[in-house]
Amino acid sequence: MSNPYFQFKQFVVWHDKCAMKVGTDGVLLGAWTSIQGAHRILDIGTGTGLVALMLAQRSLSDSYIVALEIDEAAAEQAKENVSRSPWKNRIEVLQTDFRFYHSAEKFDVIVSNPPYFVDSLTCSDQQRSTARHNNSLTYEILFKGVSELLAKEGKFAIVIPTDVVDRVKLIAVNYGIYAFKQLNVVTKPGGTPKRTLICFSFKKQVCLIEELLTEVSRHQYSEEYIALTREYYLNMK
Repeated sequence: MSNPYFQFKQFVVWHDKCAMKVGTDGVLLGAWTSIQGAHRILDIGTGTGLVALMLAQRSLSDSYIVALEIDEAAAEQAKENVSRSPWKNRIEVLQTDFRFYHSAEKFDVIVSNPPYFVDSLTCSDQQRSTARHNNSLTYEILFKGVSELLAKEGKFAIVIPTDVVDRVKLIAVNYGIYAFKQLNVVTKPGGTPKRTLICFSFKKQVCLIEELLTEVSRHQYSEEYIALTREYYLNMK
């Protein structure tokens, strides 16, 4: 049986009740997303609460984070993880469907590690299927909601499979949202990107595209990956 929790430098994430466990996608999103000057942050599909906790660790002392999760068990575990953290008074976990979420106040930063299997067979485990497939949270629904919740000068960061990047960018444009920064993630030298992080805003501009190699060899992490994640991982010095 895998470890039921994951220990980070400043907090612990339990994930035994969640379909999707702590993984590289979430860690990359939490470490890469810029939250400079952000007072209100929204995490769509928080799962264990990992990304919300990572952002809280380096956010302003008066920042407030709302973390949304549709699955009841995952939302409960996220609440438990937040309650054990140093930022329990600055993170609110809500069990809700993003399609029906409304906020009177806009958000400076919105992040999402959304369901990522598009147009594929769903698995028999309903909880895992909801977490992995985007039948309930399509990219169209996601960007429509973001366009309504994001502040005028706000930023939206997402991690998605590389093979849907062009499709996602086109959907974003339909809602007046434009990619301005992109990170293609390569897991081994000479490999091709399987995951991509993109940051969007309402401002139309040239998109800066970069690449990140995570491992130079098996369990030997690149200097760039270490620099990005050392604030969080116990073994990153």
